[in-house]
Amino acid sequence: MQEKIILASQSPRRSQLLEWAEIPFEVIVRPTEETYPEGLDKTEIAIHIARQKGLAVQRENDFSSRIILSADTIVVLGDRIIGKPRSRDEAVEILADLQGNRHEVVTGVVIRQGTKEWSFADVTGVVFHPLTHAQLEFYVDKYQPYDKAGAYAIQEWIGVVGIKEIQGDFYNVMGLPVSRVVQQLSLL
Repeated sequence: MQEKIILASQSPRRSQLLEWAEIPFEVIVRPTEETYPEGLDKTEIAIHIARQKGLAVQRENDFSSRIILSADTIVVLGDRIIGKPRSRDEAVEILADLQGNRHEVVTGVVIRQGTKEWSFADVTGVVFHPLTHAQLEFYVDKYQPYDKAGAYAIQEWIGVVGIKEIQGDFYNVMGLPVSRVVQQLSLL
């Protein structure tokens, strides 16, 4: 049996995807700021934040031989980086902004083992059907997407009824381009 990797993320969606891929793992997280230096492009931002999550876990533990997987997902609308909503009103506003506009979901992935690091970002384009304000409020009130970049989860009600088009990896929108992760892990 393969040694368990460390998932440096508390995302239940990332855990679910690794379970589906039958990758043995344990979750270990350390608090990190999801900030980044100015001047980075969207893929560099996601990778930078993911790297900080993995390094925080590696610094506080003796995991020199263990594989640490960290990831971060951002949503980009035009030039605007959309993070996690801080309130109900902000979540509804974010979803209203996304309606009918193509946005990108960018997940940065960093895999570390000792001093070695492999990183990549996956970008998926998403377009919503127009939804009414009442539908957006229903979604936010029922699913409370406050821990989700872009204020939604594609695998929930809004994704089922609201997604018009997706270009790229569906699982990337859930928070982890799991097939690319599996491919990279198989090379280690």
